[in-house]
Parts: sequence; structure tokens; C-alpha cells
Amino acid sequence: MSEPNDATFDIVILGGGSGGYAAALRAAQLDLSVALIEKGKLGGTCLHNGCIPTKALLHAAEIADQTRESEQFGVKAELVGIDMAAVNSYKDGVITRLYKGLQGLVGSAKKITFVAGSGRLVAPNTVEVDGKRYTGRNVILASGSYAKSLPGLEVDGERIITSDHALFMDRVPSSAIVLGGGVIGVEFASVWKSFGVDVTIIEALPRLVAAEDEESSKALERAFRKRKINFKVGKPFEKVEKTESGVKVTIAGGDTVEAEVLLVAVGRGPNTANLGYEEQGVRMDRGYVLTDERLRTNVPNVYAVGDIVPGLQLAHRGFQQGIFVAEEIAGQNPAVIDEAGIPRVTYCEPQLASVGLTEAKAKEQYGADKVKTYNYNLGGNGKSQILKTTGFVKLVRVEDGPVVGVHMVGARVGELIGEAQLIYNWEAYPAEVAQLVHAHPTQNEALGEAHLALAGKPLHSHA
Repeated sequence: MSEPNDATFDIVILGGGSGGYAAALRAAQLDLSVALIEKGKLGGTCLHNGCIPTKALLHAAEIADQTRESEQFGVKAELVGIDMAAVNSYKDGVITRLYKGLQGLVGSAKKITFVAGSGRLVAPNTVEVDGKRYTGRNVILASGSYAKSLPGLEVDGERIITSDHALFMDRVPSSAIVLGGGVIGVEFASVWKSFGVDVTIIEALPRLVAAEDEESSKALERAFRKRKINFKVGKPFEKVEKTESGVKVTIAGGDTVEAEVLLVAVGRGPNTANLGYEEQGVRMDRGYVLTDERLRTNVPNVYAVGDIVPGLQLAHRGFQQGIFVAEEIAGQNPAVIDEAGIPRVTYCEPQLASVGLTEAKAKEQYGADKVKTYNYNLGGNGKSQILKTTGFVKLVRVEDGPVVGVHMVGARVGELIGEAQLIYNWEAYPAEVAQLVHAHPTQNEALGEAHLALAGKPLHSHA
């Protein structure tokens, strides 16, 4: 759409990532005029430097493992090696197709004006891009996040890298240290191990993926030990030195680890510096934009969505928040998003998937005597045995109440999160899920069996 002369819109959106473009598309459907401003590529981190490219690498890693282990299924194959140029070509092809599709969607929306360039909030209702001002009756801040580092860690893009660099490496390193055992760290460790890299994870917190239920963490740690992925937990980083062949990292207690590359995977920070937010009175905390439950900032008609809002940094959270704010501005009064009801998936091998409360959080919220859990082992699930995967489905429920948490570990369990989020978000009781018919043989049956057991009528398990 061509720009109107007055450059005044119903909504001006600063950032074209998951939150920003979703808000733009939904607003356009609701007949609101939109200026969508993006300095990089439409689609943001998720499409170009996050979810999509990492999952493409993880799929290539899965193929490598399946080839390496094919003989146990009676298929004779040999893994000759990893061709990173070809892997990157496959990954980039996926990104390009999705990017072109997104460009087409936004470009064909008559109510959306796409503005390429760096925007800055210069008034509570105005964003300036290259000297031109775009005024909105409403403004949505959706400027996303960046790969963080730590004090004393100078990222050089060669030996000391972030996930941004790791996604575009043209070679497979012989060895790697991953600093950070959260989602990004364990996913890259999993990819590299499948590609034949000697990997060590260093994590300051007491366990890997510490935000997940403790049993999920322990299961992942067992699986990683079996895969010979080294990890040191409860060991904060102290310093890094460059060596002739790579890097040497010193951790708490004086232990050192050497490798060819160091991946800094200590999370993502809010991309809000020098964008004019604070100058215009937007309340902030450590770089994050503070909002109420309806994603309103303290400045009238200014909203924020995505990674700059404290909480889970997930593309689908930003996406849903973008839709929510567009509907809020259009006067549709959408239901508030329950943060605990947002599904979480870690795509390493084995996968972790969860929604709702951990056992610890549920006990904290409802009292330890009011919380019951059930752990269904995938050893009793036919499809999981066919896949030769181990793991479990763990349910957390309130006594005489609904299921408030679902936690899963195993190959492909991320694909089960759809039903799990319905169970949590619709406040289902175990008996209600137990009466649903789950197809056989599927891993999905494990959810059904777990609810049967929790409802007091176990079939292939002991209650």
C-alpha cells in the first residue's frame, strides 16, 4: 500500500517480528490502517535467527542420528559425514519460502503500509524513520530481542559466538563449549553432538533447562549422559581465554574446559536501547517494557508485545499478544492471555514439552497436600517403543480439581502439546480426558493413559 500524505494511522507498529506482523495482519482484517516498521527482515528473530533455522538444523541432526543408528531397525546405512554447505542450503530454503509467503501476505494487505528502516519513538504517538514521521492513534512497541553475552565475554563471531553466528557456520567444529543450559543451549548442544562434535555445557543454575519441571530436567540430563554430551551444572562462568586452537573457559572452583569454539547461550535481552521509549515516559525495568495484563504500557494508547515484555520469550507468545492487542484496539475486548497456558517446547533430543504449572509451582500455589501427580512411562506406549524412545508424560492436578500441568519428555513429544494445552486451558479433569478415545498406536495415547490412571482406572500402568 502506498503511504498516505499525512502518514497518520490507526496503529503504528515498531517491529516486524512475530508480535508486530501478527498485530498488523489482524488489525488489517479489522479494517484498521497500519504502519508496520522494521529495520531488518519481516519475520524477525523467529524466522531468520531463531525458531525456524534452529529447528531445520535439529531436523538435519535427527536424520544424522537415524542414519548412524539405522542398523537397529534392520536398515543398513552409513553416515559418511555432514556437508554444512548443503545443510545450510536446506535451512535457508525453508526460511526463504516462509519469508516470501509472509512478504506476500503483508504486501497484499491494503490497510498495511510496510516501512523499511530503523524507527524511534519521538512522541507518545509518533515513530520517526529516516526523518519521516508516522503518527498513530495507537502505537505498538514490538522491537524484539538480541542474543545476550556476559561481562568479560567479548563475542568475536569466530571463536566466541552467539546463536546468530552458530546458525550460519560453514563448518562443523571438532569441539564446542556451550555456555548456558537453557533452551537455546541444549538445542545447539544436541545438534552439534548429532553432527559429531565433542560438546560440554556449562550452566550456573543447579540443573539443565531449570525453568522446566525438575523431573523433566533430570530425564534430559540422563539422556544427555547417555548421548555423551558433557555438562557441568551449578558452575558459574568466570573467564575465557583464547588459545592456539580455540578457547579455554574457567568456571567456578577453578576447573577449565577447552574447545574450538564457545557458544554464548545465556538468553536473549530486550531490544529497547536508544529507541526513545524511556524519553517518552514508558515505564521500563532492566530494559523490559512493563505492561498490565492487557499489554498496555503506562502511556495512554501505547502497547507492547513479544520479547520486550517480561515473561516467556517465545514466538507464539508474541504472535498471540499481537493478535490480542489488535483486537483490543478494535474494541473487541479479547480474553486475557494466561501466561501459564502458553505451550513450551525444547526441540533437543529427547524433546521436552510442557504447559501449565510445574509440580513445585502447583504446590506453592495450591498447597503441597492439595496437589497430586502421575508419571506415565513411555515404556508402556507402543509407538514410543517403535521409535525406540524413552521418557514420560507427567500430569500435575489439584485434588478433586483440574489438571494444572502437563510435562512430557521423549522423541517427538512436542507434537503432543496441542492436546496438552487444551487440557490445561479448558481446565479439564482427568476423568473428562480419560473418556476421550486416543488413536492406536500413537504417542498421543500416552496422554490418554496418564489421564486414565489419574482418574483411578489405569489400563497399561499401575496407579
